[in-house]
Amino acid sequence: MDLPGKGGLRHTPKGRQVAPADRARVAALCDGLAPRADLLIEHLHRLNDTEGALRKGQLAALAEHLRLSQVEVFEVASFYHHFQIVDDDAAVPRTTVRVCTSLSCSMAGASSLLHGLRAKLAGDASVQVIEAPCIGQCHQAPAACVGQHQVPQASVAGVTDLLARGETAPRVLVPSDTDSDYTQLRRLLGGALTPEQVLAELKASNLRGLGGAGFPSWRKWETVRAQPGRKAMVVNIDEGEVGTFKDWQVLTTTPHQVLEGLLIAALTVGAEDVWLYLRDEYHDGRVILTQAIAALKQRLPAWQHKYPGWTWPAIELRRGAGAYVCGEESALIESVEGKRGMPRLKPPIVAVNGVFGRPTLAHNLETLWWLPEILEKGGAWLAGQGRRGRSGLRRFSVSGRVNRPGVYLAPAGITLNELVAEYAGGLPAGHTLKAYLPGGASGGILPAALADVPLDFDTLAEHGAFVGSMAVVVLSQHDSVRDAALNLMRFFEHESCGQCTPCRAGTVQSVQLMTEPTWDTERLAELSQVMRDASICGLGQAAPNPFDSVLRFFPEEVQ
Repeated sequence: MDLPGKGGLRHTPKGRQVAPADRARVAALCDGLAPRADLLIEHLHRLNDTEGALRKGQLAALAEHLRLSQVEVFEVASFYHHFQIVDDDAAVPRTTVRVCTSLSCSMAGASSLLHGLRAKLAGDASVQVIEAPCIGQCHQAPAACVGQHQVPQASVAGVTDLLARGETAPRVLVPSDTDSDYTQLRRLLGGALTPEQVLAELKASNLRGLGGAGFPSWRKWETVRAQPGRKAMVVNIDEGEVGTFKDWQVLTTTPHQVLEGLLIAALTVGAEDVWLYLRDEYHDGRVILTQAIAALKQRLPAWQHKYPGWTWPAIELRRGAGAYVCGEESALIESVEGKRGMPRLKPPIVAVNGVFGRPTLAHNLETLWWLPEILEKGGAWLAGQGRRGRSGLRRFSVSGRVNRPGVYLAPAGITLNELVAEYAGGLPAGHTLKAYLPGGASGGILPAALADVPLDFDTLAEHGAFVGSMAVVVLSQHDSVRDAALNLMRFFEHESCGQCTPCRAGTVQSVQLMTEPTWDTERLAELSQVMRDASICGLGQAAPNPFDSVLRFFPEEVQ
């Protein structure tokens, strides 16, 4: 008898056997999509969108189709929140309703919406109602998503009405720049601007990365440009930070300006491949971006003919699948390569070791939006726009207890008091400022006494906070800062990728301790130190900020 592993032949392949019907179904649903391992997540979306879930037999067929092991496909499919794996004969609800329960939506009544929908739809097997983390509609809280249709200021009646009408496709939004003449790009192509001049203006502008880290953009460009070999570029649109929705606003209003900035950056540094990584919650933005990319590609042949000598980048749109950690650059790169979005053990110098090991320029969407503005008005113009000695303009996502939640372009160095009074319409009647988040879930919570501190990179560190992606959430005397911190920590617990013990176990233990009537402050302080010192990436390192802020500024709430 021949035994596998004993020198004999295996008569059947490893893993689950593929049924002909599953093989045919996968081939039909994935038609037109190249059978490449780096496109695994795109293939999973094809199956999940059509079937409502990922059936195990079809996952086995997909593994065969992509020439991957079944365990490789399963581990990726099980990593992302928006994929649901079920048995072949399982009944799958036709529509999933996601109700955001993150901080801004929670303050606006998300819990009542969630329980109300579950009660109303309890007998409908065609619908499942689930709790979801931030979906990037904090300014229109409470928010929900019916299938792929985002619902601002959601109500039980509004959601059930959409379900009754079968309106589960993405919303139709019309951007303000329905087309573009790509003036600054054509200046570069025609020689009126040289790559060196573009870099000089970028440096003069003091533009910093606007995804959260604030790294000087020109340094990234110079580093990538100096590298030998084939270069790449990734555009981070995985805007998952609680309270952040500025990239959604930029994408859905001015996508062509983003693409112009993308091409200017790619041509200047010599990137031959560009991937745009878009968070999956932005279904309406995906429709707009797909159309804008298609319109851009129609122009390329004429530009290639008119402006020979340039190496034009290949542009691909990649769709996330629900993983906050993919906002971290190395995790995003792993996801672009078709893998689980787990941060690399030693965070790479992305500029040197990026996608598929190539030198890679990684930028946030908004950072690229600024390039045409800088080249039109001059880098010195942008650098001179701040207040209190700060440089530039910042887009703030403002939500919570303000009269006019929204995205506001304001001077760097503006204070919270000024931002709320001059842009967000002040606090509602009967509310006074108690606390605020300057930088989303990971940026800490500051008291009203610090509302006159300038909001910008490097200005909040002494207070244990940072501005990050400029997601400002305002709390009033009617809110519990303790409860807000617990909401944020539950978000981190849900979004930890689980790769490293300090983050995986630390977030769970922190939530348990924070639900106690009286907090064990010594134990929380120990957890905070371990998570900051030993977590692999910024998620675990910043996760203690909410409860550390409460212990520092609001100790009376945890006694």
